Amino acid sequence: MAHQRRKWMGLFLATLVVVLCFCPPFYQWLRLPDTVETVVGSSLPVEAGFPARLVASPTGKVTVSGAEGGSGKWELYAREPGQALVHLEVFGLPLRHMRIQVMPEWKVIPGGQSIGVKLRSKGIMVVGYNLVRSGQKQVSPGEQADIKVGDRIVEIDGRPVRTVDEAAQRIREAGEARRDLELTLLRQRQSLRVKVHPVYDEDHHAYRIGLYIRDSAAGVGTLTFFDPEHRVYGALGHVIADVDTGQPIEVGEGQVLHSSIHSIDKGQNGQPGEKRGQMVNEHQILGNVVKNTPFGIFGEMDRLPEHGLYRDPVPVALASQVHPGPAKILTVVEGQKVEAFDVEVVSVMKQRYPAMKGMVLKVTDPRLLQKTGGIVQGMSGSPILQDGRLIGAVTHVFINDPTQGYGVFAEWMMREAVEGLDAFQEAAA
Repeated sequence: MAHQRRKWMGLFLATLVVVLCFCPPFYQWLRLPDTVETVVGSSLPVEAGFPARLVASPTGKVTVSGAEGGSGKWELYAREPGQALVHLEVFGLPLRHMRIQVMPEWKVIPGGQSIGVKLRSKGIMVVGYNLVRSGQKQVSPGEQADIKVGDRIVEIDGRPVRTVDEAAQRIREAGEARRDLELTLLRQRQSLRVKVHPVYDEDHHAYRIGLYIRDSAAGVGTLTFFDPEHRVYGALGHVIADVDTGQPIEVGEGQVLHSSIHSIDKGQNGQPGEKRGQMVNEHQILGNVVKNTPFGIFGEMDRLPEHGLYRDPVPVALASQVHPGPAKILTVVEGQKVEAFDVEVVSVMKQRYPAMKGMVLKVTDPRLLQKTGGIVQGMSGSPILQDGRLIGAVTHVFINDPTQGYGVFAEWMMREAVEGLDAFQEAAA
């Protein structure tokens, strides 16, 4: 008798599976994501299709409502940070589940201020070769020692080296002592040691190793946001690379300062424009630079810089919350005054993991088009706002159409800014 019941139960389940496979909502259930990220206080609409129902795990972090009258439309509401499971059931049988990651609500003050950035690299950057005249020969001892452009010299004779002046002094000392130098190099994160013999340059009356080297970089960009809770900031929206090698600069130390825009080269097809500015009040340091990443520079900042349009924080949108439509960017086109300009989010790339070029923007504001022609260099980092949220930052301009360019999602920048902060990690646990 028990065997007969198991047989009929198996047949019923097999029939149910076949029926479900041919049921139109079945494909809708398959398309539901395995993992969803949201923030506290946000609602997520989910269409599950009748006769399915959604049931949240009893953690209280996510609640489920809706689907009245068999509409198949549900709403997930995020209540607390953490993880929760939402099960999709049909006739009481669980078919699949979604993992909901609820993040703390990030709130930051949008920037737009023009900033000056001074970076000192971690080690000395090799940016080229030069020939040293010694007698009848011209040689580059550094090139002969297989030192490559893009290498970083981090030690000379076992001692750390941070500045070009320090390197020049040790090269002179080794040259006068007629001995080799041992250089410790970093090449694509691999540590190497090479020996190079300084040569006396008869043209310049100094000992040289035939390398062009650099220890610092400076420029002007735009502040994206300031997080008043953690006292951190994000800016630029893209990495700072060495102008000669194209290699990202690994930060040894850095400063963020006030800057002022004094003129603009208007963008044209095939010719990107540029903001021209200079650092001002250099004794008033706004913050340090801790990280130089593909998503911008990040560090600590004691207070919100002046001249901004916002004094109170706004929510940071997740990448999934950004959509095509009207938006605004905040930037400076003259002096230090931050202004808001109209743009259109033309398209949004679906990015589940941090990546560059998350959205395409088009400048629609007549004032900005008249002044700059669209997006110009130095505008990188200008915050983009939509629906009362910070959604991203301007990063690149289209060479053949300066009215359009790319933006990076604010979510990826915020993750870089708060990475390693104990307060954030505890809230997200």
